[in-house]
Amino acid sequence: MDDEGSVTVGVLGLHSSKETKAILNAVEALGHGTEWYRRANTAISVEDGDLTLEPDVDIVANRLLLSTSAHPAEELGLAQLFDHVRPMLNRPGAVTTAMHKFATAAALAEADVPIPDALMALAGDRLNDARRQFGEQAVYKTAIGTHGGGAWKVDLDDPVNPRVGDRQAFLQRFVDSPGETRDARVYIVGGTIIGAMYRKAPEGEWRTNVSLGSDVEDATDDLPENAKEMARQAAEAVGLDYAGVDLIENGGGWVVLETNPTAGFRGLFEATGTSPAPYIAKLAIERAGGTVDDEQVAKLSGTLDDSMPTCAPRKKREGPTEPSVIGYIEEVVVSGTRGSENVLAKSDTGATRTSIDAQLAAEIGTGPIKDIVRVRSGSVKGGKARPVVDVVVGVGGTQHTVTASVEDRGHMDYPLLLGRDILEHYHVDVTRKVDEEGGEREEEEEEEGEE
Repeated sequence: MDDEGSVTVGVLGLHSSKETKAILNAVEALGHGTEWYRRANTAISVEDGDLTLEPDVDIVANRLLLSTSAHPAEELGLAQLFDHVRPMLNRPGAVTTAMHKFATAAALAEADVPIPDALMALAGDRLNDARRQFGEQAVYKTAIGTHGGGAWKVDLDDPVNPRVGDRQAFLQRFVDSPGETRDARVYIVGGTIIGAMYRKAPEGEWRTNVSLGSDVEDATDDLPENAKEMARQAAEAVGLDYAGVDLIENGGGWVVLETNPTAGFRGLFEATGTSPAPYIAKLAIERAGGTVDDEQVAKLSGTLDDSMPTCAPRKKREGPTEPSVIGYIEEVVVSGTRGSENVLAKSDTGATRTSIDAQLAAEIGTGPIKDIVRVRSGSVKGGKARPVVDVVVGVGGTQHTVTASVEDRGHMDYPLLLGRDILEHYHVDVTRKVDEEGGEREEEEEEEGEE
């Protein structure tokens, strides 16, 4: 902090998220310095036992998107390293708890915050033996997931697996809220409620994520005080300085579903007209010893400024990094709620999304259907309508969770077609085939638009 009371706030966010940009812009608008920690400008050195952070700041706001990271342990280690050097909002231990949904459940149960009944078992027999205690329908979730991915509603006759791909999974009681299918998200910053919204699931969908098309409605004044207090207690129990806390009404009261350390701002702003970014900026500035004008914070919260911050580091020009190579025909592992299968997949750079055979989808337990999309091919005018489902595809040691279209591929050599949603991460070597014959040429398909 300098002599005039100005501080510098750094945001640790390796991804170019709108929320990170909004926080940095709010700090600058409040008259304080900003630094955006990206790969291009970040370094930490140890010399004669002294730790030095580049660029230097007074406090760090942690915005690492661990639930979508291919290497969350490495990024957690990075956050832990920052935590040793400077004060941090949303410290690594709290974020680790929040990222793992069952660890969140354990922390909330210990703090006497109401949650739905749940079971995590490392053996499939134990998990399935307890299936009936959760009623006719249950929620089956991966312990780590975001945007509604890795969550399925399962019936009594649906066997489940303790793992989906490389992620642990668990059963949770399905809470059928009275009336319309909706839940509430409460945004907490420093123990204060910034705003709340109801999220109403779209027709045919039970998940209420904004990313899946849910409608949002302001709930700041309507939500019962006991539910708001429950959200505050949940954020405190997990140890988060700022969080989006999800709750649902179960007929006899409210229960907490999740705490989200990197909850998006878009839905809340759409519903309430309030952006959490200036309040996160205020919390960081004051924790570092700086001062802010509360009236200016309130004024800034009426705008969601997610434009590119002036502190965005310029990436130095370097030689291109070569992505991994994938064959035209490749052996992959495809996973669903019931298990995994090793299959041969064909790479098709002309296909927008991955496609899975209907029989294979049923065997591994994909679903529920998230949407109906229309794809066009050379032989069918106007395209063909197909359902899409979440599926986990393992290529080498990397897991990709994608929304794949389901079709009858029984007449084709390969039950899985890899589209650009996976192939964008690789170079395709058309001469490399794990089978001897290589299979027939299929018509390329491109997604036309969602219905």
